[in-house]
Amino acid sequence: MGGAGISGTGTADPIITRLANEDKVRWYRKPNLRYLYFLLFPTCMGIELTSGFDSQMINALQIVPSWISFFGDPQGSLKGIIAAAYSLGAILSLPFIGVVNDKFGRRYSILGGSAIMVIGALIQGFSVNAGMYIVARLILGFGIPTCIVSASSLIGELSYPKERPVLTSLFNVAYFVGQITAAAICFATNNITTNMAWKIPSWLQMCPSLVQIAFVFFLPESPRWLVSNDRTEEAYEILAKYHAEGDRESEFVKAEFAQIQTTIGIELEHSKRSWADLVATAGMRRRMLISCMLGLFTQWSGNTLISYYLGDLLAMIGKSDSVFKQQINLASSCWQLVCGTCVAFLVTKFKRRQMYLACTVSLLCVYISWTISMERAITGNESGHPNDAANVATIFWIFAYSPCYNVGYNALTYTYLVELWPYAERSRGIAFFQLFGRMAGFFTTFVNPIGLANVSWRYLISYCCFLAFEITFVYFMFPETFGRTLEELAFLFEDNALAAEAVHAVEKVVAHQEESTITKEASGGTTTEVEEVRKVKV
Repeated sequence: MGGAGISGTGTADPIITRLANEDKVRWYRKPNLRYLYFLLFPTCMGIELTSGFDSQMINALQIVPSWISFFGDPQGSLKGIIAAAYSLGAILSLPFIGVVNDKFGRRYSILGGSAIMVIGALIQGFSVNAGMYIVARLILGFGIPTCIVSASSLIGELSYPKERPVLTSLFNVAYFVGQITAAAICFATNNITTNMAWKIPSWLQMCPSLVQIAFVFFLPESPRWLVSNDRTEEAYEILAKYHAEGDRESEFVKAEFAQIQTTIGIELEHSKRSWADLVATAGMRRRMLISCMLGLFTQWSGNTLISYYLGDLLAMIGKSDSVFKQQINLASSCWQLVCGTCVAFLVTKFKRRQMYLACTVSLLCVYISWTISMERAITGNESGHPNDAANVATIFWIFAYSPCYNVGYNALTYTYLVELWPYAERSRGIAFFQLFGRMAGFFTTFVNPIGLANVSWRYLISYCCFLAFEITFVYFMFPETFGRTLEELAFLFEDNALAAEAVHAVEKVVAHQEESTITKEASGGTTTEVEEVRKVKV
């Protein structure tokens, strides 16, 4: 299974991938596809703006004097629960995600989740005490997973195969845009002496959700969801419009549609559309294990320390000036955006396992170096003789962390999950990832301030140990999914006969198209064609 788990047994012959690669016209020269991609940014990509905004806002507001005085300078467990309430709210919503996605589709799920987040942001700004503030953050967290699961799936299911990996990788980049926006807003309101210094950022957190509500129905529904609900005509129209610029006779669209319809048909025959499906077979259990661990890895790799407690880390090395902290906060967010964007464009160049292994190994190296410099900096600060070199090194390693984390856990997370899970279980599979990610996020954001307060720099050693485990798990358990369409990966761990059945359906369409072309040439350009065999009239 190990380094040997490089590929599964049921990967299909990549016919659609080859057909897509033969298309040399760039996406920006295709008006319909260009329109689709531009719409994906405010409606789907923008969803992670809310998560990024939240992590940075809580980080930044803990430095704002009026927030500190209004809530009584929260410390220890209270400080932890204020930050962790967002993740706790997300955990509470996860059991409903699969049902909502299957019944109402991707677009209505995004709409519902966005509406809940608007309500949470309003209550957050009107909070009169810490309890009300925590409840508001629970409501915000309750709305976000539905949007994330639906949007990441919709991006993957609407995109043209050539651009899909980049677009799903860019999904998480919006997180950093949200961080920068929140950091800039909090920096601008830092010197306001009234409670508006923290209320304004709290209310502005609803803005991404309002944009999604306004634009989501300009997007088409997922063709896969339409096929699974016997709305095949609509699904074919969407594929023809956006993947062939309206050409209903496109060889690519006919083959893609045949592959989608056949694969989803096979999936639904073997699926009960329930949570029990996640443990029904050995292949599903392996997907579940990988998703579980990926959820833990994205939160237990030390990133929550920087996202939520950067101010505390800087204070530990003697950097307590609020303006300096806000500047580092904003600079860190901008740097993460640059790293995240650049890495997102590498996903078509490097294989998934290579990127994950590079990510985990480099993160371990950074954390070991950071732990050493942090110890030297704190020791110097406590002795009354600040170690400036160690202080600079600590800040350097905090910034060095970002490109290492982005190589795997930011750029690849949703790209990999969309590829890993077949359509019938995709929403539940990503929700399961969210469950462990949110639980891990809740745990770390709650425990981090306690750990830093009790054992200081030694707390970083726990992350070094876990990162070593991550390297081992990725090497032995992560399969390779690079260079395939979603349907070609649908039976990654299953019997190869299932994958072969889907391939056969595509081969029939491609063979028919070739036969049709030969017939035309032989008849001197007449319009005699053999009627294509498929389940839907076009």
